Amino acid sequence: MNAPLFPEITVNGETIPSAAIAAEAQNHVAPKGKPGLAWRKAARALALRKLLLEEAALRGIQAVPAAVGPGLTETQDEAQIRALLDEALQVTPPVEADLIAVWQKDPERYRSPPLWEASHILCAADPTDPDAVHAAHLRALAAHATLTADAKAFGRLAKEVSDCASKANGGMLGQLVPGDCVPEFESALRELTLGQISASPVRSRFGWHIIRLDACAKGQVLPYAAVRARLAEAAEKAAWTRAAHDFAEALMAAADVKGVDFQVH
Repeated sequence: MNAPLFPEITVNGETIPSAAIAAEAQNHVAPKGKPGLAWRKAARALALRKLLLEEAALRGIQAVPAAVGPGLTETQDEAQIRALLDEALQVTPPVEADLIAVWQKDPERYRSPPLWEASHILCAADPTDPDAVHAAHLRALAAHATLTADAKAFGRLAKEVSDCASKANGGMLGQLVPGDCVPEFESALRELTLGQISASPVRSRFGWHIIRLDACAKGQVLPYAAVRARLAEAAEKAAWTRAAHDFAEALMAAADVKGVDFQVH
């Protein structure tokens, strides 16, 4: 008889069904051609989940599932684990001096959002219609070729061919901050230097854009007081993560677990 592809997983004498591990494996990323890694990650996650639930039961923890989003509620197991960690983890508030040291190490990381002024020519297309997308792309390529030959024609060309209401202003969109545009547009905009036109049309769900950066004001370095709350939140999250890791490691070290390597990450 052939040996099973994966070993049987037991936690304190109780077997975790292979079907449960296979289902959990769908939630874990693994390199192409290495499904065994996803399986081992899933086995580790389920073994740890079982240990946490056993610890919650030993402590007599009773939890009520809480809402986690519009129309979404925790499962009973998720509620039990949350309540266990709330009880078990003791996280020390961040020290002010440590927060200041983090900020002083690299103040350039903490800036106000940049401000851009940009113009574009939009060749619109329904993203669900491949023929329309292709036709719009051809229009955008033709417009881009015209601008390659004469960049000063941008405003005139926008009025003639753009499908955006900004065509009335020669394609000018006015002032923009991060989040004002679709991600593809913003990503392309960040790569441009002052006065530069995108090297090729940029596709988004609206169609194809030819983008020009007209002005840019780099965000200002923020004072410590403006970023303290953000630094404190990050420090608290990091401390909680370390405490949760240490707590889980202690449970795993004390348990009788067979068939799973808790060092898999």
